[in-house]
Amino acid sequence: MSDSSTHASVTMAPPATGTATPSFRVRALAAVELLKPITWFAPMWAFGCGLVSAGISFGTQWFVTIIGLLLVGPMVCATSQAVNDWFDRHVDAINQPERPIPSGRLPGRTGFWIACVWTVASLGVGALLGQIVLAATVFALILAWIYSAPPLRLKTNGWWGNSAVAICYEGLPWFTAATIISGGVPRTEILLAVVLYSVGAHGIMTLNDFKSIEGDTKLGLRSLPVQLGADRACRLACWVMALPQLVMLGLLVYWDQPFHALGLVGLIAVQFYCMRVLLRDPCGKAPWYNATGTSLYVLGMLVTAFAMAPAS
Repeated sequence: MSDSSTHASVTMAPPATGTATPSFRVRALAAVELLKPITWFAPMWAFGCGLVSAGISFGTQWFVTIIGLLLVGPMVCATSQAVNDWFDRHVDAINQPERPIPSGRLPGRTGFWIACVWTVASLGVGALLGQIVLAATVFALILAWIYSAPPLRLKTNGWWGNSAVAICYEGLPWFTAATIISGGVPRTEILLAVVLYSVGAHGIMTLNDFKSIEGDTKLGLRSLPVQLGADRACRLACWVMALPQLVMLGLLVYWDQPFHALGLVGLIAVQFYCMRVLLRDPCGKAPWYNATGTSLYVLGMLVTAFAMAPAS
């Protein structure tokens, strides 16, 4: 799902474009840009954590691993980007006119049809991996569409929109990977990690909204920084990121994983320092925290995944 700050309501009419039809090469490159490969990393990382936590054997499970990575990144995540760009195209025409749709490099309804084709293709790939994965894929795609498309457009409210993105970027990819490797619903320990790190990711999404407070305020959009103010939203984001990790830390101790728990303690401690810096200047330091504290958060996911991996 996109982290775009443009959430205004739109209609289904295509944007106006020039009369000249772009060349195939221009349209192909624009289609790749529409799918935003840079955004695929987060769900693919969570998928990797799911593989580790379920005890993957690359020697015998490499094929389903590749298909799963294709599903969560270049398929489902890419679909969400295409959907988001289509329904944000009129606002992008003002704020980001160089984007593929408002620039005319994807003329007419091309962007919409790409989103539809990628949706169907994602369902096909999900079906290859079993009924549970297909169900998770359907759920992710529903969230992708209602996040951006009217009438729901979850992204217009920080509570609902951030929840949808957190689930799709962290929880569902981890669940999908563990399901593929386990051959069924993952162990309770893995499901707990899926829930906890999805909840924590809501705070990360809140920090992403700090870059667009001014624009969201003018458009009447209810991101959490707009609803609560910068200071309160920042404190909330820190608590939302920290508490699930502390619960996860307690579970690792309870499960007799002292070394992994110690590693998580170190990562959380550095995050607390970063949060203190962030709280002094939420708007100015949010991008810095996304490059530092968020990186430590996802490293903690991997530490947790290794702690859960079955003993060889």
